[in-house]
Amino acid sequence: MKSFVVILMALIVAVAAQNAIDKYTTKFDSIDLDEILKSDRLFHNYFKCLIGEGRCTPEGVELKRRLPEALETACTKCSEKQQEASKRAIKYLMEMRPEEWKVLKALYDPDNKYEKEN
Repeated sequence: MKSFVVILMALIVAVAAQNAIDKYTTKFDSIDLDEILKSDRLFHNYFKCLIGEGRCTPEGVELKRRLPEALETACTKCSEKQQEASKRAIKYLMEMRPEEWKVLKALYDPDNKYEKEN
């Protein structure tokens, strides 16, 4: 009986660890995306980070590190909030900051592999 309990506990820990690995961290989900997008200073700081021309905040480091994989996997490891924020950010960039969008797209999706067909 004791060995069954030990095995069951090990299995629960393994499943919990696997679930944690399957998703990106949510520790930055409380960041105000609208504030970043609408502030020239904040936006350009993140933009420069993403294109490798400026310093990165901890949030920027995480975003830059995860962005290629998130694009490749259609954000399957993203939380619901992260998926929604990604869609809002992309829409904003395309509509309000098309020059920066072109630079990011050329850097992270030069072959248009991740662009959805309409």
